[in-house]
Amino acid sequence: MQIDRIWEFLQRLSPLTRSCLLAELERLELSGVDVPGSADIQAKLRAEFRKEGAAQNKEAEPSFHFFAALEPILMEGAPDYDSPGRIPRGSLVPIWEWSTRDLLPTMARDFNAQMRGLIGTDRKKELRQAVSVFQTKVVKYLENTLSDPIAAQMTRARLATYTSARSAYGDLLKVMIALRAREALAKFNKALPERFARFDSGEVAKMTALLDAFRKDNPDAVPFALAMIGKRLKTPWHLIRLATRASASKNAADIAAAPYAIAIPMVLDRVDDGRRALRIALKQNRVIIARDLLADIYDTEFALKKNIEHFEQSEWGMRLQELMDAVAALVAAEISRFPAQVGHVLGSRRLRNQDSLAGKLTSLAWKAGDAVTNGAAHFKKLINAA
Repeated sequence: MQIDRIWEFLQRLSPLTRSCLLAELERLELSGVDVPGSADIQAKLRAEFRKEGAAQNKEAEPSFHFFAALEPILMEGAPDYDSPGRIPRGSLVPIWEWSTRDLLPTMARDFNAQMRGLIGTDRKKELRQAVSVFQTKVVKYLENTLSDPIAAQMTRARLATYTSARSAYGDLLKVMIALRAREALAKFNKALPERFARFDSGEVAKMTALLDAFRKDNPDAVPFALAMIGKRLKTPWHLIRLATRASASKNAADIAAAPYAIAIPMVLDRVDDGRRALRIALKQNRVIIARDLLADIYDTEFALKKNIEHFEQSEWGMRLQELMDAVAALVAAEISRFPAQVGHVLGSRRLRNQDSLAGKLTSLAWKAGDAVTNGAAHFKKLINAA
């Protein structure tokens, strides 16, 4: 079979190259590009890299230790757009390849040789020191290289030979910023709770104080700190509360001028993630997953419009409208596959919880403030149980 022949060819490639191929195929799938036979190849590659012992094999690579400091801000998949505060895991391989082959090949060879003698031993302190020294060298070289417009353009062109992702250069910039602030980010991450049971006004105040202290010395790394908070939220759109709290008013223009306004586009990125995941779920006929994704998208849309005045007239509002139009097209295409008299779960008004009495009570709670949120949640449970 053709897939078997392709797989036979892939086995001749290095594990690093196969890993890079998997990242590229996943990125293309998320971007809506249909590659014939891709699903089977992805399944084989995922099985290879996730089988027993794969984690240990990763830890045997110097690149694993070099990028370990970025783990709290890495995202799975490889979306072909810039997402503040998040670095796609799929971008690490091409960035490592470019850094070690083009940026500083001699130093990279020395680092790899040194790490081979430290990985798997009890010389953990020496290993950490070697990694830190090399990270500092890479950051310094990147700062010098990317400060020159001509060198930056050459870097962009060279990166394109390792990956077709348009976000690769932006991801390289984010890696530089994150590695430069790696100690501060590690300290910030350690100060956060494992999970936020609630993200009420009290928690928002605590996190704002923590962000204010972090921002004094690391303003460029603030999106990463926000992403760390976002990962711990039960409801992702609650991240906007860090932006609205620091604003002079609930007006979109005032929020855009607030210190943590970047939280709004970060929440919009989550909507875009949901749209992409929805498209894949529908393609694979996973309707229940699609239903849950759609409900989350509707909830976020409602929250943004409800909590930010004049949102629809803002750039954020225009981006959200584009995303919602794309979502509506996906839903319409799915529903049109069935006769008109047959109801479809994606067409149910229940997916928009805000239209229910329980949703309206929650909306009133938002207007009144976080102090009554718990009471609204209790009423909502009572109504749903009735």
